[in-house]
Amino acid sequence: MLTGSITESHLRQTLLSASQWHPFPRISERAAWCSLPPAIRSAYVHEAETYLHGDWPVLKATEFLEFVRNGNRSGFQNLSAERRHRLATLVLAECIEGKGRFRDDIINGIWTVCEETYWGVPAHVYLQRKGQGLPDVTEPTVDLFSAETGSLLAWTYYLMKDSLDVVSPLVSERIAYEVNRRINAVNLARDDFWWMGLSRSVNNWTPWICSNWLTTVLVLEQDPERRERSVHKILECLDRFLAGYADDGGCDEGPSYWGRAAGSLFDCLELLCSSTSGTLNVFSQHRINEMGRYILRTHVDGSWFVNFADAPAKLQPDAPTIYRYGKAVGDTAMMQFGAWFAHSQHLSDGTLPGQFGVLGRVLPGLFVLEDLLKTHPAVPYIRDCWLPGIQVMVARSHAGSSRDFFLAVQGGNNGESHNHNDVGNFMVYLDGEPVVIDVGVETYTATTFGKDRYSIWTMQSDYHNLPRINGVSQKEGVAFAAKDVRYEANDARATLSMDIAGAYPPGADVQTWRRSVSLQRGKEVTIHDAFELRSNREPIRLMLMTCREPVQDSSGKVLLPRSSGLQNGSAAEILYDPDLFSCAAEPIDITDSQLQSSWGKRIWRIILTMKRPLVKGECAIRVIAGNP
Repeated sequence: MLTGSITESHLRQTLLSASQWHPFPRISERAAWCSLPPAIRSAYVHEAETYLHGDWPVLKATEFLEFVRNGNRSGFQNLSAERRHRLATLVLAECIEGKGRFRDDIINGIWTVCEETYWGVPAHVYLQRKGQGLPDVTEPTVDLFSAETGSLLAWTYYLMKDSLDVVSPLVSERIAYEVNRRINAVNLARDDFWWMGLSRSVNNWTPWICSNWLTTVLVLEQDPERRERSVHKILECLDRFLAGYADDGGCDEGPSYWGRAAGSLFDCLELLCSSTSGTLNVFSQHRINEMGRYILRTHVDGSWFVNFADAPAKLQPDAPTIYRYGKAVGDTAMMQFGAWFAHSQHLSDGTLPGQFGVLGRVLPGLFVLEDLLKTHPAVPYIRDCWLPGIQVMVARSHAGSSRDFFLAVQGGNNGESHNHNDVGNFMVYLDGEPVVIDVGVETYTATTFGKDRYSIWTMQSDYHNLPRINGVSQKEGVAFAAKDVRYEANDARATLSMDIAGAYPPGADVQTWRRSVSLQRGKEVTIHDAFELRSNREPIRLMLMTCREPVQDSSGKVLLPRSSGLQNGSAAEILYDPDLFSCAAEPIDITDSQLQSSWGKRIWRIILTMKRPLVKGECAIRVIAGNP
């Protein structure tokens, strides 16, 4: 999609030199920095003042080793992120104030980061040939956060080079040397990093790294031939990423990764457009447009999103990125959606969120903020969406409203990026609040992406809204997939049906399991299962996950009242055939902080156990609104 029309020769004619490229005002351009909203200026300066003359966090080898010793990836990573956040904040405060007050602390931060052995994090050091453990200083490798660090230092160079040179030109020279040694020269020389896409399928790593790599090339690479060759190689990597998407733009990693999948692709394309004075503009391409709109289509209400895969149920997406993407592709709904989140996040009152000191996101956010906040904020509440590439259906009772029921259903396979074993899973919301849920994922550890990933309970089909057949759960792998997937929608209902038997290994002894999940608009959600087994050695069990404490009776009804943690909505009821099923509910205490941010300290699993050993049959479960 990109290199087919953008050759190295084309880049040679259109790509601006580092000295010509001017995407943002530098520190010396005082009018632009002084024109930022006073509350924003004050917030950055106030935060930076807390770092004045402070000590920089120490990164210990033993802290790095915790990942291989006990699986903890957060300790070192958080300290590393604190260094970068502090440096980014000091740089922005100095640009805003322009008095030199923060300059020495910035130089200390630059020097401290440049002295680090490895710019990445312990979970990613496997990229080196010597494998996990401590980083090998003789083999720089490029992961997400080493690329982010390179970008942070490149933007610092871009904004403050002249100011840093007043103290010593060796500071900016050190930035250029270290970024070339650790990022640009490495990426240009090597083709074996998996995220480049030559050895396996890719995911959000590719555009995320490429957006930062492209920044370092555009800011720091002075040699025209290396500059053109690097940019073209980045475009080749992005083409491999784009090839993994269908034209519907669906992201199998879930909406929390939209910001670093489609969102980082947008960063790359915007940098490319800017660095060629608008000559290389591909925002009219259909797939690129649809990839942007995915974030609208998976929104439920408020901060609730459709959270298949490793996505959390509650999400605060990057509002300026949504707005900028929408503006680039001419989508007013995206622009208004970004404005809605900007207002709900109170972006006019303080510093802009920026994970890991991400100046590449904060800078464009700052200089678009005035227009963003002037845009009419609105949530589109799209009634229907079908994404056949990832086999996800989203439907709500009423367009433009969160009132009544919302339903999301997934087909797909169990070999997707950030996969959970969840073929046929679904989630139900009522009046914008969760009823039947996808639990999500706990805080990442070594196990999360290791050989024992599916030993984690949140990855297993038994903790999704799925059947357990003959005592057997779904199996991981791309071969374990939905078949004969059919989608239908009209003004009365929306339905996704599929055969999920193929998601189970042979031990389940299931021949067909036809699951149809349907929203009858304004009325109810129905889950209908028709199955045929080769044997019935153990009772069939249907699992339903909920964040509401169930209240059971003997008449085939489970009441799901509004919990104290929910702000709106009605009580709901799950109806089942009591002659066919017995019902039990078990609490699951939540101790993980990431899951607690969505669900609080407890969720429940409802287990419907079939009373008769049927090898062929059907059953239906209904979710209806209960009494308020």
